Amino acid sequence: MTANLADLTAFVAVARAGGFRGAALANGGSASSLSEAVRRLETRLGVRLLNRSTRSVALTEAGARLLERLGPALGEVEAALDVANGFRDRPAGTLRLNVPLSAARLVLPSIVPPFLAAYPDIVLEVIAEESFVDMLAEGCDAGIRYEERLELDMVAIPIGPRVQRFAAAAAPAYLDQRGRPEHPRDLLGHACLRGKFASGAMPAWEFERDGETIKVDTSGPLIVRIGGAVELAVDAAVAGSGVIYLFEDWLRPHLDSGALEPVLQAWWPSFSGPYLYYPSRRQLPTPLRAFIDFTQALRP
Repeated sequence: MTANLADLTAFVAVARAGGFRGAALANGGSASSLSEAVRRLETRLGVRLLNRSTRSVALTEAGARLLERLGPALGEVEAALDVANGFRDRPAGTLRLNVPLSAARLVLPSIVPPFLAAYPDIVLEVIAEESFVDMLAEGCDAGIRYEERLELDMVAIPIGPRVQRFAAAAAPAYLDQRGRPEHPRDLLGHACLRGKFASGAMPAWEFERDGETIKVDTSGPLIVRIGGAVELAVDAAVAGSGVIYLFEDWLRPHLDSGALEPVLQAWWPSFSGPYLYYPSRRQLPTPLRAFIDFTQALRP
């Protein structure tokens, strides 16, 4: 039994987007043409792949199994077609990266503009999210993650700063009123602005000095979802609502301006910087190969 490659691609796009409209917006087609393509595929296979409602679609068991196998397979098809791209004078195509919000804010801004200028025929699509997803199943070519979250069967190369720190800070007015902590455990008596992952996990604040590591389960008046809502916590800290614990580089503009004052600076923990990771296959898509070479050329 054969199926049209375009229909298979349409099914994958709709399944990943969670609906025909979202897939059309993401891929530049029309919702009606995608719906017709999926119907053709279902007719040819003789099985329903999607349960449709007026607002969204959901995969049937057959659809889920098909998507699981199709994602990597279509990736290999794209890689095979991309071989011809290597013979162009200038690399072209789309490069999809899955990155945490911290990388989108702190790592990519110094890389993306010069990369786009150097490769005007490459379209860079960046998906920023905190959940640890299957990069290939999500249709991405590569991702940025920290060492403890890297998949073992991936190639990983350094990107961005090699050493970073977490920093604690608060507005001077808040510290004048509530006092300045002298030890991490003093934070138990302070209003702390915390972050929570989509899984529900709320990481403790970790500090270290002279080989001693202390984790503090803080509490306070504000909890934000780690990701898009982090900037709200930063604004709240600047406004004097409490103590924040975040990437030092993220807080640096406010520290330099005096809007935030360092807290327990001698205890700020450092950690290794992020990595660009991608599948360990021999033939890489040309846009990804160009991005890898470009980022490595920027390293000192």
